Amino acid sequence: MKKIIYILGIESSCDDTAAAVLKNDEVLSNCIANQKIHQSYGGVVPELASRAHQANIIPVVQQALSIANIDKKHLSAIAYTRGPGLLGSLLVGSAFAKSLALSLGIPLIEVNHMQAHLLCHFIRNENKKAPSFPFLGVTLSGGHTQLVYVKSHFEMEEIGKTRDDSIGEAFDKCGKKMGLKYPSGPEIDRLAKKGNPDAFAFPVPKVDGLDLSYSGLKTAFINLVNKNINKNPNFIDENLDDLCASIQKTLVTVIMEKITKAKKKFNLNNVVIGGGVAANYEIRKILNQKAEENQWKIFLPPFQYTSDNAAMIGIVGYHKLLKQQLGKLNQSVNAKLPF
Repeated sequence: MKKIIYILGIESSCDDTAAAVLKNDEVLSNCIANQKIHQSYGGVVPELASRAHQANIIPVVQQALSIANIDKKHLSAIAYTRGPGLLGSLLVGSAFAKSLALSLGIPLIEVNHMQAHLLCHFIRNENKKAPSFPFLGVTLSGGHTQLVYVKSHFEMEEIGKTRDDSIGEAFDKCGKKMGLKYPSGPEIDRLAKKGNPDAFAFPVPKVDGLDLSYSGLKTAFINLVNKNINKNPNFIDENLDDLCASIQKTLVTVIMEKITKAKKKFNLNNVVIGGGVAANYEIRKILNQKAEENQWKIFLPPFQYTSDNAAMIGIVGYHKLLKQQLGKLNQSVNAKLPF
């Protein structure tokens, strides 16, 4: 008979305070407290984020335990995000996880946030099997854009990354230029559906190997907008949908070219996507087209696991506990934790 393991996952890498309870690889609860305060600043303010985590973490953990209908004394281990992320935010989650694990006398498990975005695909899903190893992992978020060769749950090699801005950061900065609210990615995605993706042409950066760049593309977009505003102050309002469709098409083209190149170079048929930008309609559409036309095996996360969440932290904790890869109470957080 399979042993029952209950994992409490805690995620606090940026501006979302999250807690989840897993029974083996099954999610019993997945709770998130969002921080709306950052919208008025057009981006996450680290000090405000860490203060909000302090206020949110106890209620969120209590909610996760309540929905899962278990008492904390039934927990087998606590998994938390060690990095990468904002230092102050990571410290709040780390301190709480360590204190609770120590008080309960149960194992503490540290988790790499970016690995978790890929391993969320191993959460039990009745509609789709987990990907088989090896596979090409692609993390797309506000802080990271990476291509990863994944040999096993914890054997991962970064084979390509952005040299400057992440794809999510590029979405947000282009959106800010158009006066869209933060985060701008979902709004650009929504407006792009009504626009012409060929209305404006932007250069696709040429970067050797599997690395990529978004800074020049972002600058080209801003320059185009500035040039046209000088001629027509209403340029953005009159062309908003087309601007969104055009920049989104180019942003997605950049990463798709690298995915195609990496897949061919390493002869990998399984392509596994993770991160907040994995919710983007255009990315999902093109990847699904690749699956139909070229027999790619595409793994897109359910929408509830695209943004930062604790269920993905919990599933990593579960697999680490099975292998007895435990953390330590004196282990410090790492804002730039590598793969």
